[in-house]
This record gives sequence, structure tokens and C-alpha cells, in this order.
Amino acid sequence: MTKDSAVNKGFSLPFARVALILAALVALAAIAIAVIRSSSGGNESPATATGPAAGDLSTVISSLEKKLAENPADAERWNLLGLAYYNVGRYADAVKAYGKASTINPKNAVYWSALGEAQLLSGPGGVTPEAEASFRKALALDPGDFRARYFIAVKKDDSGDHKAAVEDLIGVLRDSPPGASWEKPVRDLIARISTEHKVDIAGRMPPPSVAQGAAPVQVDSVVTGGIPGPTAADLKAATAMTPSEQDDMAKGMVARLAARLQANPRDADRWIMLIRSRMQLNDLAGARSAVNGAKAAFRDDPQQQARFEQAAQMLGVPGK
Repeated sequence: MTKDSAVNKGFSLPFARVALILAALVALAAIAIAVIRSSSGGNESPATATGPAAGDLSTVISSLEKKLAENPADAERWNLLGLAYYNVGRYADAVKAYGKASTINPKNAVYWSALGEAQLLSGPGGVTPEAEASFRKALALDPGDFRARYFIAVKKDDSGDHKAAVEDLIGVLRDSPPGASWEKPVRDLIARISTEHKVDIAGRMPPPSVAQGAAPVQVDSVVTGGIPGPTAADLKAATAMTPSEQDDMAKGMVARLAARLQANPRDADRWIMLIRSRMQLNDLAGARSAVNGAKAAFRDDPQQQARFEQAAQMLGVPGK
């Protein structure tokens, strides 16, 4: 699918890529983690690995394909392979990979949502019936899935139900975490639809979550992006480790990250890295403690406070 065909159907390919970030679990599937998992067979992985250090995506894809040939029933590896295909623009292959994941584990909303987007991007343009069906399956499992909600709204707009599309998009805004990176694109789409089709939105739009003139909150680049951690040599060595040794390696990285924050607590990005790392290690209490520590370190900075809260919501950190 070309960029032009996407634009002609009412949404842009760049926003379609932003929509991938809207599903937190997909966002957390860092490419470096895919490399280590695919190379080792263990379930543990260093949460602070970097994508570039782990090698290029062709290496990731080859490694995942090899592991899946050995164990084709691994739904999460199919999901990671779909993400890797997606990131190199191989949308038709991403459809096949996400299709495998959703067939193996049909109760995972993220797999269906990702499949829907891949189907959309590999199709002739617009939200195809196949993509719509996948998005609706995602919503049946998780009514809050932002990506599925967005594209179902796009489908309604394309089908002429502009009022319902606007209503759905306003709902996305209401439910989004403060400072969400997708807030402005959604607002812009609402403005376009309401203007072109005379849909009254007076008094219905939630106020901007970030004050006018304030710098936008950029959480996703830290929450979902590669995080400084082991070198390429470290990652190569990790592939030969047992699962227990990999677990120790991951915990050691997180401990070093926490120590750096003890020495310099005014490092907002590292706090988010620590929160993400704790969640990757399934240390829910540690993740909540990191959120509280971050807020304490930046108690005088409302913008960073909002940033930490958004990170906690996106990562699924449990409440206080």
C-alpha cells in the first residue's frame, strides 16, 4: 500500500504508524528482546537492551523465522515477527505473522489489533472488511484498545457515518492518558471531519491535557524506544546464557540503573527506563516504587509528574 493511497482514504501512513504505539504491549516488544529470545529460547530478557546494538532488523527476522520453524506454536514470537516485518514495510508478511499469533492465541486483543493494522496497510486502501473484523475482535476482548477504536472511527467516517466517527474519536481523547502523543492527530482529525461534514462538537471536546504553549509530553520515545543498556558484545554473550543467567544479567542491569538514579535522581528519562525495566521483569511492586520515586524527585515539576503518570498508564503499572 502506498502512502498516497492511505492519504486518499482519510488517514495518513505516519499516523497509522503512531497507532502502533497506542497498544502498550506491542510497544513493549523491543526488537532487542526479540533477538535475545529468538537466540536463546529463554523467557527472560534484558529490559534495557537497545535495538541498534542488537543488530539490524534483517538479523532479527532471520533469527525469529528460524526459531518459529522449530516451534511454530509460539504465539509471542509470531507477534514479534509481525512487528519486525511491520517495521521494514513488509505488511503482507506482517499479516501472515500476526494471523498466526492470533490463531494460536485468539484471546489476545493486541494480536488482533496489530493484525487489523497490517491488513489495512497491505490492502488496496482504507479499512477493509478483513481489517475491520480484526479490529472488532480486538475490541470484543479489550474495549479500550486505542488503535482499534481509532481505525473503527476511520471506517465509520469513510462509510459516511461522520457523527458516530466524531463521537468515537472524542471518546478516544477522553480516555487517553495526559499528554498522549496521539492527542493532536486525533484532535486534528475530529476538526477535519466536523468541519467538512458540519458535525456540531461545541462543548463536547475535552480540554487539551497539556497547557497551551507548553512543550508536549514525549513519553513514548522513552517508554517504547530502545533504552541504553548492554553493548552488542553483551547481547552476543547473552545468547549463550541459560535462562537463569539471563535473568541475573537483566536484574544486574536494572540494579545499575537504580544506582545511577540514587546518585542523580533528577534524570527523568532514566526514571522511565527504570519503570519500564521493572515491568519487563514482572516486578510490579518495584515498578510502582519507581513511579513514586520519580514523582518525589520531580515534585516541583508538574510536566514531568504528568509524564511519569502517562508512562505508568502505558506500561500497566498497578495503582498505589
